[in-house]
Amino acid sequence: MPEVKFISKDGTEARTVTLSGPLFETEPKEHILHEYVRGYRTNQRQGNSSTLNRMRMLGGGKKPFRQKGTGRARAGSNTSPLWSGGAIAFGPTPKDHYNRLPKGLKKNALMSAFSLRVKEGNLRVVELPELNEPKTKILAGFLKRMGLENKKTIILHEGTSEHLLISSRNIPNLSVKRAEQVNPYDLLLFENILVTEQGLEKIKETFKND
Repeated sequence: MPEVKFISKDGTEARTVTLSGPLFETEPKEHILHEYVRGYRTNQRQGNSSTLNRMRMLGGGKKPFRQKGTGRARAGSNTSPLWSGGAIAFGPTPKDHYNRLPKGLKKNALMSAFSLRVKEGNLRVVELPELNEPKTKILAGFLKRMGLENKKTIILHEGTSEHLLISSRNIPNLSVKRAEQVNPYDLLLFENILVTEQGLEKIKETFKND
């Protein structure tokens, strides 16, 4: 069973924590992660690109000039895509890109992502410093003592401290998220995963029956 470091609130390694179960002991599957990331990013697309086609443009009902005698190429409308300022031919229109990802894919991707970070040694269980009020300096100092200053890091917590969220807002490359809301994309986007003990229990409880 894999072991991960437990980091105390002063930023030093205090002990190790043993992790068990398929969530942390699965052999990472690159093709599963690739398929999940593609699907996840596609679902984030807004799909609101829009252009004016001939149907949506105003005007163009009157022939711009007579058919013969001008020396110019014949034209029936000034909204033609051939004209400057005319309509767009085959341009993008609003589209819903959402495609529901299979539950099995999400489950396997989550196990692969967690197991990958454990295997790399980039998942740590932490005791966060006490934040009786929002204090960016305290949280930034904690990360610096761990050697994670300016490194892409996500903190997964049990969701009881509003001060933690506010304290993290001005720290670059840091994200804070409730443990039960984590997804495989988060685990791949952020190289360093810090999870509180209560957050770890939340993760086990949330995903044990998935």
